[in-house]
Amino acid sequence: MRPHFQYRLAPMNAQRLHLPLLFVLALTACDGTRAQQADPDPGSTTAPPKPGTPLAALEGERHLKNLRQLTFGGENAEAYFSFDEQRLIFQTTRPPHGCDQMYVMDRDGANQALVSSGLGRTTCGYFLPDGRSILYASTHLASPDCPPPPDRSQGYVWAIYESYDIFTKNLKTGEMTRLTDAPGYDAEATVSPRGDRIVFTSVRDGDLDLYSMRLDGSDVKRLTSEVGYDGGAFFSADGSKIVYRAMRPATPEAEKDYKALLERALVRPTALEIFVMDADGSNKRQVTDLGAASFAPFMHPDGKRIIFSSNYGDEKRRNFDLYMINVDGSGLERVTTFDSFDGFPMFTMDGKTLVFCSNRHNAAPHDTNVFMADWAE
Repeated sequence: MRPHFQYRLAPMNAQRLHLPLLFVLALTACDGTRAQQADPDPGSTTAPPKPGTPLAALEGERHLKNLRQLTFGGENAEAYFSFDEQRLIFQTTRPPHGCDQMYVMDRDGANQALVSSGLGRTTCGYFLPDGRSILYASTHLASPDCPPPPDRSQGYVWAIYESYDIFTKNLKTGEMTRLTDAPGYDAEATVSPRGDRIVFTSVRDGDLDLYSMRLDGSDVKRLTSEVGYDGGAFFSADGSKIVYRAMRPATPEAEKDYKALLERALVRPTALEIFVMDADGSNKRQVTDLGAASFAPFMHPDGKRIIFSSNYGDEKRRNFDLYMINVDGSGLERVTTFDSFDGFPMFTMDGKTLVFCSNRHNAAPHDTNVFMADWAE
């Protein structure tokens, strides 16, 4: 599905947002941002640093100190901490697998190991509170092969693979438990720091909405019901809020197109904005109004700020940087200044460490790697 890609986000209506058509978005990640390049762009490459080597942040990246690289080559993304913050789970495409599988590693990048089955396609890995089990979505029950690419006869669209279901796996015993069995797409799951609920995206009621459930898959509750795609959700540090990104059809024509495509398990997205709501789905409010592709939101542990990735600062809409914004929509601040892709940010619970993914220090075109930095206020 993605033989050559960098992690870039591009709405399919490229003319509306003045995007080059060489970038296409595939909805297969917790934040829906794994992007395939239809026309490979060689980009820039550099000799990768040695593991453990401190790296210099770029000019304007005043919040990033003691930057270090954890993966070295290939397509690595969405690295999220275990509850004790000593390990990370991430998704990667590397031989012998033709599409994303789940790996874990120590927080310094050591001891990388496959933890998914190696079958089908997986996405959205997260640790459970016990540290012995993980959560992720997989298509392996439908087929051991990677699912086919989406139908491009409708233009640039996302594939909402109906074979995605959410599973837990015990890392010691290998036992897998299926949490979802509703028809259609179930994925993009993350766990509350309280250790009691999972938030995820599902099409079970006819639209792409957010739901929550207990860790055993019971007590499913619908959280959103607005027309359009809701996904990429994370709980706040105290578990009281959920931050997510959403696409809302702006016109009756856009809504009609959205619904027609969804019936074929496809989505043609427009701009994405960042939203916040209470953990029970109440008090929804839009945080950003940038008219850009904003995604991968994560709430700072202070509960007052949100970090996210967006192409807002680039007129050509090709460069994605990390931005910080207050939950009331004020105080937008650019965090990274790299001229390609920075995304998938996550803070430790004390707010002192940030993990994110970037195209910087690429050893080969289209590489994306995991980085960690000390956070300076």
